[in-house]
Amino acid sequence: MKFILSTHNVTLTKAIEDHILTRIEKLEHFEKWAVDARVTLEHDNTKVPAKQFACSVRLGVRGPDLFAEDRDADLYAAIDKVAKKIEQQIRKRHGKKIAKKQTEGARSKKVRQETEAE
Repeated sequence: MKFILSTHNVTLTKAIEDHILTRIEKLEHFEKWAVDARVTLEHDNTKVPAKQFACSVRLGVRGPDLFAEDRDADLYAAIDKVAKKIEQQIRKRHGKKIAKKQTEGARSKKVRQETEAE
């Protein structure tokens, strides 16, 4: 998976980069077809202190890309919140695929049973 990390008014340290990479690797476990991940970190001094750091993630997957963004006073907390949002989107997408398969299977089973009964 290709990984793109960009910052705006944030000094990128090894600890921050490692934290992001561990979160992205965890997401890669859930969505093995992920093509790329674009992470943007921002620090805005004009915002309320409770929401100074922003983190956004765009996960390139087959079909529509997944995107999440969050703000927090702590950069690490913002990264964790965004990772959780993306994880929820992946789970929802996977659940929809499974439900569609099961619905189609149930329909074909019902048709098969009706034709055998006749």
